[in-house]
Amino acid sequence: MGFGDTAKRIQTLADKAERTYQKINELRTEVEETQTTVLDTSERVQALENEMAEQRAVLDAVAEEVGVDLDSVSTEAHIVEAEAAADEDGRSEADGPDGSETEADGN
Repeated sequence: MGFGDTAKRIQTLADKAERTYQKINELRTEVEETQTTVLDTSERVQALENEMAEQRAVLDAVAEEVGVDLDSVSTEAHIVEAEAAADEDGRSEADGPDGSETEADGN
């Protein structure tokens, strides 16, 4: 093997190393951007949670002032939501694979 072949191999390895180094830098940048986004999102979520807690406190005070039982209202809302979900589940189970009703339903 001559020096020409060795030089070509070294150049090939150097080119591959350069591409790998560039890709690592790109990935590092993407990870840093992702970390920044996650931190920003976390701060926004915390701010929204704080605002929701404040709004809940105001709602509780207003409800107490006008004599509304929030627990019963919340319970009723959950019941209605659960019934709607159960109805939807029942309809989707009766549907065939293409979304149409099956023949067993009488349709």
